[in-house]
Amino acid sequence: MRSMGIGYTTIMYDEGSFEEGLQEIAACRYDGLEMSLGEVNAYGANYVGEKLDEHDLDLYMLMGGWLESEDEAKTIAEGAYTAADLGAEFIGMLPPQRGLVEDDSVEKWITRVCDAAADAGITPVLHHHSATHIERPEETESWLARCPDNLGLLWDTAHQYPYSEHYPEGDVTDGIERFADSIEYVHLKDVEPTPGYKDHIEALTSGNFNLANVALLYYSYTDLGEGRIDFAGVADALDAIGYDGHITIEMEKQTMDTLVHAKQNIDYWRRASDSR
Repeated sequence: MRSMGIGYTTIMYDEGSFEEGLQEIAACRYDGLEMSLGEVNAYGANYVGEKLDEHDLDLYMLMGGWLESEDEAKTIAEGAYTAADLGAEFIGMLPPQRGLVEDDSVEKWITRVCDAAADAGITPVLHHHSATHIERPEETESWLARCPDNLGLLWDTAHQYPYSEHYPEGDVTDGIERFADSIEYVHLKDVEPTPGYKDHIEALTSGNFNLANVALLYYSYTDLGEGRIDFAGVADALDAIGYDGHITIEMEKQTMDTLVHAKQNIDYWRRASDSR
């Protein structure tokens, strides 16, 4: 059985601040982290492995790019072996932008990554994601059913929120219950809806991928406890389904005072998950 760890993403750190980022993540007593495959390819797998060892951090997952071409599918499939070499358990896939790619191509590319992950001995996970080919719960359910059996779900609090049966309240536990048998990995982030939030979500879901809709979605994401989501409820629901995997806090735009954000987010999750 896996041992649950709390991780943090490296999205806020660039190549010049990567090592400082690892120092901050370790100082805040995270157990591990998630990186993008692009970061590892840019920095070099040997360098990344050395720095992870130096700061006593586990690598949970490498997240591939947007699955929008044959070349990207090939890169992610090859990345499964890199992830395995670095001790990661997961290789992640981001669906293509809605309306950009036909279903048959998406299925072929997901299958290619799943096959490579099986060969590498790790688990492929699909990230349901707003404004993409696979975002709504019924779409997610359908794609999990049509793809290889080793494909798991990366379930995300913020991307569940607009499709929760409890919306606009912050109870997103219906997503955990619905995908109890598929969740292999969890992202936590909060949502404080921007003006017209639901309209922008609906526009993106319909394929209206303009910068205003994307920006207002992006700026709705915030630190844990500063938005709508009930994280104590999330913790209860994960316990109820017997989830024993990693939980990674994903901050996307807190590039200033990164140490402060890293610390306040892990502290908030620990309080929320321990207060039950």
